[in-house]
Amino acid sequence: MVRLPESELTLRPLVALVGPTAVGKSEIGARLACALDTEVLTADSRQVYRGMDIATDKPAPEQRRGVPHRLIDLVDPDMSFDAGQYRRLALQEIERLYGERRLPLIVGGTGLYVRTLIHGLCDAPRADQAYRALLLQEAREQGRHFLHGELRRVDPELAGRLHPHDEVKIMRALEVHHLSGRRLSEMQRLPRVSEPPFSVLMIGLIRDRECLYRTIDGRVDGMFQRGVVEETAQLLAKGYGRELGAMKGLGYRQVAGYLAGEYDQAEARRLMKRDTRHFAKRQLTWFRKEPDLRWWSLDTRDSPDVITGRLFETIQAFVEDVSHPRPAAMIPPPLTMETESTA
Repeated sequence: MVRLPESELTLRPLVALVGPTAVGKSEIGARLACALDTEVLTADSRQVYRGMDIATDKPAPEQRRGVPHRLIDLVDPDMSFDAGQYRRLALQEIERLYGERRLPLIVGGTGLYVRTLIHGLCDAPRADQAYRALLLQEAREQGRHFLHGELRRVDPELAGRLHPHDEVKIMRALEVHHLSGRRLSEMQRLPRVSEPPFSVLMIGLIRDRECLYRTIDGRVDGMFQRGVVEETAQLLAKGYGRELGAMKGLGYRQVAGYLAGEYDQAEARRLMKRDTRHFAKRQLTWFRKEPDLRWWSLDTRDSPDVITGRLFETIQAFVEDVSHPRPAAMIPPPLTMETESTA
C-alpha cells in the first residue's frame, strides 16, 4: 500500500504505465493497483465505448469488481469522444484519488490521451460536427484516401505522421485548419494550456518483438473464441454502421468486412493479427518520443507477481522522492530504451 502525505505537495505524484497492445499492461496494472491500494485510470481510446468489449480487450467484470477501473464505458459507439474530454474526466478522477490520499495510476496504450493529460491541451478550436459530417460524405464519394490527400495539401507534416486510414485524427486536423486557418502540426508545438502540477513517473513496458507478436496472435485467436464475430454482428444490428469511427477500430473493422461477405473468417483473423502488429509498432514509435519515459523490458521467465513487486518498489521510491525531494545532483537521469529489466 502507498499512501500520499496529508500535507499538500507542490508537485503531486502520478504514475503512468504504458506500452504497446498485448504487452501485459492490463494484468500488471491491475496487480499494481491492488498492491498500491488504488484504482486503474484507463487510457484507452477504444475502451471508452459501451458494448465494445471483446475486440477492445476490456477488463472482465470480475476483474473490475476486484480492482475498480475508471474511464471505460463512457459513451455509445455513435458518440464522439476526444482527448480533451478524456483529460477533463481523468482530472476529476485524479483529484478524487488525491483527496483520498491515494496514488493515481494511469494504465493504457493511447499515447495521445496520456500526453494530453500530462502536458495539457493545445489551443485548438472545438469540434464542428457539421463539418465532420461533410468530410465523411466527401470520403464516401471520393474514396477512403481522399481525406489523407486533403491533409497532405494543408498540413503535409502531420499527414506524414498519420496513417491514411486514421480518419479520426485526419478529420480533426482538417477541422482545425478549416476553423482556424492554422496547421494542427504547428499548434501542437505551441505551449500547452492549463498544465497541472504533476510529478510523473512514466513506465513503458516492452517485450521481445517475437514474443509480443505471438501474444498478439494468441489474443486475436482468443477474441474469436470469445465471440468477437457475434459482438460485431450485434453492434451492426443496433445500427452502428461501418462508417463510424468506433467501428473502424481494430477487430470490428476486419470482422465487419467478413460479415459483409468481402472475405472469409480465416482472412478476417489474418487481417486482425497483421493490423494489430502494425498498431503495436505505431504505439512504440509514439512512446519512444516521450523523453522522460522509463522503459521496463519484461522477461518471460518472471511471473506477474515478481514483475509487480519490482515495479511496486520503483513506484514506492518515486513517491518518497516526491514527498521528500533530494538535491538535483542526486537524482538519476531517466532510463532509455531497454536499459531496465526485471532480470
